[in-house]
Amino acid sequence: MKKYIKLKTVISMFVLVGFIQSCSLDEKNLTTVSLDKSYGERAGFEGLINSCYENLYFLHGKVDYIAPTEAGTDSWENVSTSGIGYAQYASQLNPDDGNIKVIWGTSYATINLCNTAIYYSKEVKGYSSTDEMNVKLAEAYFLRAFCNFILVEQFGGVVLRTKSSIIEGADNAPVRSSEKEFYDLIIEDLKFACTHLPIQQTLQGRAAKKAAYGLLAKVYLQRTRLGDVAEYSKLALDTAEELINNAAKYNAALYLSDNTASGFKKLWDGNNNKKNTEFLFTQGIDPGGLNPEGFNRGRTRQYYLPDLATRGAEWGAGATSILYGRANSRMLKPSKYLLTEVFSPVPSPADTRFAETFTFKFYAAANKTITQAMATAYKKDASVVGYTIKNTLAQALPSVNFYSQKIEEQINMNNDEGLSVFTPNWNIDPVAKSKMPMLVVDPSDLFEPGTNKYKDPAMYPNDPNLINMFPAMRKFSAALYCQSNQYWLGDIPIIRLGEIYLVAAEAAILSDNQTKALAYVNTLRKRAAITSRENEMLVTSADMNIDFILKERARELSGEHTRWTDLKRTGRLNKTYLDQTNPIAGANFVNEKHTVRPIPRSFLDAISNSKEFGTNGY
Repeated sequence: MKKYIKLKTVISMFVLVGFIQSCSLDEKNLTTVSLDKSYGERAGFEGLINSCYENLYFLHGKVDYIAPTEAGTDSWENVSTSGIGYAQYASQLNPDDGNIKVIWGTSYATINLCNTAIYYSKEVKGYSSTDEMNVKLAEAYFLRAFCNFILVEQFGGVVLRTKSSIIEGADNAPVRSSEKEFYDLIIEDLKFACTHLPIQQTLQGRAAKKAAYGLLAKVYLQRTRLGDVAEYSKLALDTAEELINNAAKYNAALYLSDNTASGFKKLWDGNNNKKNTEFLFTQGIDPGGLNPEGFNRGRTRQYYLPDLATRGAEWGAGATSILYGRANSRMLKPSKYLLTEVFSPVPSPADTRFAETFTFKFYAAANKTITQAMATAYKKDASVVGYTIKNTLAQALPSVNFYSQKIEEQINMNNDEGLSVFTPNWNIDPVAKSKMPMLVVDPSDLFEPGTNKYKDPAMYPNDPNLINMFPAMRKFSAALYCQSNQYWLGDIPIIRLGEIYLVAAEAAILSDNQTKALAYVNTLRKRAAITSRENEMLVTSADMNIDFILKERARELSGEHTRWTDLKRTGRLNKTYLDQTNPIAGANFVNEKHTVRPIPRSFLDAISNSKEFGTNGY
């Protein structure tokens, strides 16, 4: 029997199936175009493959995926009630949480599309050979693996779907699969993708061989948490080395340092964004707004902002500047562990990764003269009264970026005369700090002495409340693609070569090969410094252990949607570790519960065996 349905309805159904898992399609002749004819021909089949990418838009670079992947780790605390369920494992993290539904729905909708493509690949016409068809089909296998990897890490062993509900009808009584079964299919899919994907894709954001090898290396390493460590660490190392040792073959390369800029700085330069040699798989953004929801994307950095609207504005900072985004979007702030233990809390480290990961200098959007009242409130020396912090907007070039927008951040005026807010990760002598003509907030202002806890303002009634004045994560904000106060239209890396070096290093440690691990770590650390300071970055084989690698991953990958799974893989996603590194996250953490996320209520309400399925302990 042939299925008949309007093509527009097909895509809508794919999305809906992923979210509620309860749709079925009756065999009604709604149009004379059958799915068999539409997807059994090359043009229709490739259109179906194209649609497999669409829903990934709702993950990387969007708020829905930030909290589940970065909050509640050793690295970030919540600024407000936004994201509090994840950051503090609070009651808001429950089956009704919106982020959970987005991750679940996006993953299953994409998997359903991939399963549909795999089904029709058996009979598709218009290709000269099976090998030619497999080049396109491999994208579906890659994306199915990509989404199943998200599902198994976020939710554990849930429903492993290999059939399309468009073809087979809805499964209203699903059963759980084990995490091992998930990984077996993920690995099988990625092996197919590694074999058949092309070396290079012509369209931005499409999966090529380097994406498949990169994801497979990550998957093998993550699989070690289920056991068989020797086997899967070797597979992870071998796969990572296939990329590292043949980077040129796969059109990939680390950016190299020179004596004016580190390779890490070049990695995040806006001029390198759209053709980045290190990006193995990206969330590609169309500058013309041809994305789902148009320009409403790329707002990641808004959710890591300090309080520029009140404390910052008192000192002249612009609350809604081009790079700052909307001040009301604040969600996460860095932990003391991240600022002062992961990154070196010194003024001029050889390692440029703190300076290239965080903004800690915020410039004035209007002239601001320091008054006696400001000096008194912020305990400033009398010598700064009358000093005018200069408006940097007047210094902005008329065509500084792709959109010819003005920017005011990081414009280094003479003697930083436009600097209004300074939030270093190192402590400054209190007397010297009082004489600096700007708002200065260092770790001593933010954290209780001798602890990893932010200060309680109620305990310091005579001091200004500065706990929401902190460095802002800025990786996804190169000025070239700042389209407006709200939208950043650069590509966002999902997998990049720098991470694969760290995968190789960690796998080598698990394989008891500290020498090889050291070589990969030092390669990455040297490119984080300018060439004249590379030797300061070198470490020794004695440093090669999982705790060091975990810190190195934080230095390299902060804010890149990896930290929660990093802690999970290394056995650090537990109350003891979080109590030590980020006490606010550790306070409510339950080891038997919080290593997986709640299953969405919308899914449970749509199936007939919800009692058997449970809620993942929530």
